[in-house]
Amino acid sequence: MLCALASAVCFGTASVLQAMAARAAPPGTGSGVDAALLVRALRQWRYVAGLGLDGIGFVFQVVALRSIPIYAVGAALAASLAVTAVVAARLLRVRLSGAEWGAVAAVCAGLAMLALASGAEGSRPGSDALRWAMLGVAVGVLGVGVVAGRLPGRGRALALGLGSGFGFGVVEVSVRLIDDVSPGALLSNPATYALLVGGGAAFLLLTSALQRGSVTVATAGMVVGETVGPALVGVVWLGDRTRDGFGWLGVLGFGVAVAAALALARFGEAPSPPARPGG
Repeated sequence: MLCALASAVCFGTASVLQAMAARAAPPGTGSGVDAALLVRALRQWRYVAGLGLDGIGFVFQVVALRSIPIYAVGAALAASLAVTAVVAARLLRVRLSGAEWGAVAAVCAGLAMLALASGAEGSRPGSDALRWAMLGVAVGVLGVGVVAGRLPGRGRALALGLGSGFGFGVVEVSVRLIDDVSPGALLSNPATYALLVGGGAAFLLLTSALQRGSVTVATAGMVVGETVGPALVGVVWLGDRTRDGFGWLGVLGFGVAVAAALALARFGEAPSPPARPGG
């Protein structure tokens, strides 16, 4: 669980840097997913630094996924919004309301309940059908980006957010479906390609959502997409369970953590620093 929390800290801090860079990058001409936006964002040092933190966070995430259930890791990753809120409050001097501070506390309480209730990761290896299904979902995430460009503003933001959440969810499940890391096994495992395609598509959709849509709507969609689906896959197909007699606490903790994260959805993008008087 400590690795999952460390991952949330990395991702939460990175989102502040990446969102500022995405907004600073010159806008594209279309309304949907703009692949060139990533190239323009990479010219911003904040985006590069954010990617570095994302890389470190991903390492922590992999370690966590190999030791605790997916539902616990997913809830911890959703808690990165609480980290973003706190970072924005301290570094950007963003004012958090009492309800938002309460949501931060609720996230922490939900994660504490999950830590108490979580058992070891499921022992089921996962079928080849599930591996191919993850690859299919990853490719479908790319299709979401194409369709999103034809939707009105609010619908586009929700579609991009859900799509990015599904992509990150594919990464969570795919990590569990990769047992042998030898070169030959990796190249022949559909989960390897699902991880790469899903992760890349998720970043592309999320970056576009940060620049072009409602951040709150997009982030809420992302939280739902990256937590609920992967948690169900872990329980139904991979054998994830709670400790004996603590199932109710695990369900409660998961619900509290995700609901509180949704209450902090506006911090999917860090607010801009307040303007200086006379500036």
